[in-house]
Amino acid sequence: MNKEGLLELIKTGEGYTLEFKENISSSIGKDICAFANASGGRIIVGVKDDGAVVGFNLSNSDKSKIQDIARNMNPSFKVSINQVGNLAVVDVFGGKNKPYSVSGKFYLRIGSNSQQLNRDEIRDFFQKEGLILFDEKPNIKFDLSKDFNDDAYKFFIKKSGITASLDKKELLNNMSLMDGEYLKNAGVLFFCFNVKKFFLNSSVVCVLYAGKNKTNILDRKEFDGDFLSDYDNALEYLFSKLNTNYIIERERVERFELPRGALREALINAMVHRDYFSVGHVQVDIFLDRVEISNPGSLLFDEALLGKKSFPRNQLLMDLLLRAGYVENVGSGISRMKDAMREYDLSLGFEVTDVFFNVVFKRRLQVEGHVPKNVPKNVPKKVRQAMILDILRKDGSVSLNEIAARFDVSEKTVKRDILELKDKGLIQKVGKTKGAFWKVLSGGNSEI
Repeated sequence: MNKEGLLELIKTGEGYTLEFKENISSSIGKDICAFANASGGRIIVGVKDDGAVVGFNLSNSDKSKIQDIARNMNPSFKVSINQVGNLAVVDVFGGKNKPYSVSGKFYLRIGSNSQQLNRDEIRDFFQKEGLILFDEKPNIKFDLSKDFNDDAYKFFIKKSGITASLDKKELLNNMSLMDGEYLKNAGVLFFCFNVKKFFLNSSVVCVLYAGKNKTNILDRKEFDGDFLSDYDNALEYLFSKLNTNYIIERERVERFELPRGALREALINAMVHRDYFSVGHVQVDIFLDRVEISNPGSLLFDEALLGKKSFPRNQLLMDLLLRAGYVENVGSGISRMKDAMREYDLSLGFEVTDVFFNVVFKRRLQVEGHVPKNVPKNVPKKVRQAMILDILRKDGSVSLNEIAARFDVSEKTVKRDILELKDKGLIQKVGKTKGAFWKVLSGGNSEI
């Protein structure tokens, strides 16, 4: 690569396959080791972390030092070292005898960092992944001239703050998204028109249920465009089905019923950490009492380390999300979700199996009292009637006025809903005096 091409590469910033160094130090060994354990990478010496070029001229002593570090890795390794103008370049190719260690320590590239792992962790990672990383595979079915979504590409470039003057293919290559003439799967996910054309189960499915189980589906949406569009659309759908609560402090303050940041974190985690070799898909299930966000793929580490370790299954995908600002502080997402839910005084649960990972957000809707508080305006009739059924299960003597106030509708509307539920055989009135109440019949929401 010539100096001009190198400067364009620097503009893309540090990432999964690119590391900047101001000078040569012993720390370069962990980066060589991390790249060798991943899919390779390039170290540019003479550049600050922020991309500012300060220059560095290699001496013979520097070259020997780097070669000795690689040669003394276990197993032994080779790197390519070149002086390009006033910059030094160390090219590291993905090793064939993984895992590698340097000075008895193992490193793996996680986002733009070289993270130390113990031997068991890195061994288990390669065993579970079989040394085959989905997002690194070239996709021979993807046609760059016909299947490439330029709008998705431009959106990503804008979000990433990349102002490079290179053409599309060169820039994709600089971000390690090309393998020869083929776009890698990570690039296909980000820059396709319809993901199901290439990966049948890579869509995001959102489902709204009438009650607390999956018996009665009120609505279902499937998003199967490019990665970032699917994320944004699924998140918008989820937000539209939740409520705004009102907190009485010194004044009435609106607050979303669940922390938006925690929901964003859970959804982006489900999409980036899922097992794309699995036949399952990412699913968002919205129940009256909870929200569940699940993805196919078990943890790559012991469950006890959840929230303490970061082990991305799809590291190139993670790199793209880091560049675009959709994730940050790799490894801290679980902790941020827990902190956010704690502020809302709500519980956050995790279900881990050998085939999927599920995050459960408890909703306050059915926790306090017998009537849901702060239900948004314009709730669809079908949803409202399902919620009224749940109210009557808890207290069949609740007044029409109280229900109407919670839904911000008239008593006449609630009365009409109740009569329709009665006509459908879902409820019956017991008694004729002031002590009369509504009884929900077995069958629940099945006919709404």
